[in-house]
Amino acid sequence: MASLGCSMSVLTFLFFIFVGLMSSSSEAAIKRYQFDIQVTNVSRLCHAKPIVTVNGRFPGPTIYVREGDRVMINVTNHVQYNMSIHWHGLKQYRNGWADGPAYITQCPIQTGGSYTYDFNVTEQRGTLWWHAHILWLRATVYGAIVIMPKAGTPFPFPQPAREFEILLGEWWNNDVEEIENQGNKMGLPPNMSDAHTINGKPGPLFPCSEKHTFAMEVEQGKTYLLRIINAALNDELFFAIAHHNLTVVEVDAVYTKPFTTRAILIAPGQTTNVLVQANQVAGRYFMATKAFMDAPIPVDNKTATAILQYKGIPNTVLPVLPQLPARNDTRFALSYNKKLRSLNSTQYPANVPLKVDRNLFYTIGLGQNACPTCLNGTRLVASLNNVSFVMPQTALLQAHYFSIRGVFRTDFPDRPPSPFNFTGAPLTANLATLTGTRVSKIAFNSTVELVLQDTNLLSVESHPFHLHGYNFFVVGTGIGNFDPAKDPAKYNLVDPIERNTVGVPTGGWTAIRFRADNPGVWFMHCHLEVHTGWGLKTAFVVENGQGQDQSVLPPPKDLPTC
Repeated sequence: MASLGCSMSVLTFLFFIFVGLMSSSSEAAIKRYQFDIQVTNVSRLCHAKPIVTVNGRFPGPTIYVREGDRVMINVTNHVQYNMSIHWHGLKQYRNGWADGPAYITQCPIQTGGSYTYDFNVTEQRGTLWWHAHILWLRATVYGAIVIMPKAGTPFPFPQPAREFEILLGEWWNNDVEEIENQGNKMGLPPNMSDAHTINGKPGPLFPCSEKHTFAMEVEQGKTYLLRIINAALNDELFFAIAHHNLTVVEVDAVYTKPFTTRAILIAPGQTTNVLVQANQVAGRYFMATKAFMDAPIPVDNKTATAILQYKGIPNTVLPVLPQLPARNDTRFALSYNKKLRSLNSTQYPANVPLKVDRNLFYTIGLGQNACPTCLNGTRLVASLNNVSFVMPQTALLQAHYFSIRGVFRTDFPDRPPSPFNFTGAPLTANLATLTGTRVSKIAFNSTVELVLQDTNLLSVESHPFHLHGYNFFVVGTGIGNFDPAKDPAKYNLVDPIERNTVGVPTGGWTAIRFRADNPGVWFMHCHLEVHTGWGLKTAFVVENGQGQDQSVLPPPKDLPTC
């Protein structure tokens, strides 16, 4: 009887353990964070300067959550700049109030003010990131978001022994805001960065940087997951590890069909998860990143490095450098992006819209407008369909929700007003770029196809475009002018990659599709900060639906005011 009682107590104990696990996996947690925006003195490249940080950290803290969690992040602004934070890639269903772009979904948090970003993580898992979304402050105000799958749900790839976040960035020796302001006053591009960084550090190839080198230790025979984020302001980047292959398993928090590559290409705003096997001769190997640019435009071409170090290997062993693709390796870039495919499994389907309700065609153009006070009498501008976006003084979502007139117009053109040979001989003639706060209104739950077409106005160039509030499917891409009669027949409508930021190739086009099932006002812009500042942006006003859960949620009480 004693042994039976003991067995019963063990069974009872195991039962309650099981019930506890079941309840913990089904109940969402509330994750709370405090972000203090403050000035911190940091030294890089033999230069010390004050930078804007979160909690004194550069890069900022990682947000760790699980799919289904509620997240509450209180941001308190202690610096002289207005501030807003964008949770890049989170869909924020009906909750644009938590999206973060200043003057689009909220007024910025003023000096001394606070705002709590309150949102749910729904049907998303993987790597995303957060960053400042005002001025050029995301140069130092950024960090990773790691969303683990629901408890009990494994990765659809081999379980790694450990994970590392790898944040690629840029560093300027001088004050970033002063550099941007100087460029705007002169009407010219701001000075390029002085270094790229890996986790805020440029690596030992730069002066005064031996101690400013990120290193990660690995053990022979184990597999590691790298969560790679391009937080650079203006550069698409290659990334590789000497003598080690990378297996891509996810981009922008969407699982992919795995494929192996010697290097990855990652545009500003994008994330890429890769598996790395520690299967080489034990030693020290450089991880390296440098810019990709296949247009005649100057970029910061210096290589930043970090170190992958096998356990037990002394620091005196010199690391080996990887062979990165050439700076202008267009073939590698196109081939790499072509390999990206959605997993499209039973558990993770690719629900590509097959019928399109609204066809949009947006041209990407650079231009010069008159500026008597600028260096050459002109100012560089950027536009979509010949419209250079002007930021409002009242947040667009507030104006939309409260029906405030005069803040924006809903007549953004579906097509360029003056068709021409978009990617032909370079055109220096000004198309009289229009300026204004013009957006496009989209019916709730309608399906949209948007073709983004690069042009040779001043110069062709690759442009990474980010759409807030949505993922989209990249159904087609090509070099030259999009042909509506022939190119759609080549679309991939089975397993196209799904993401939130896509590169439009230099002198080419990209077609994306999405279902407009998230009501609100959603920013769409080039993620090259220099182009965004010149006006390469717009927004979609997605109308409310008919159901109770198809309208924008009421704003929070602590929403900042302009």
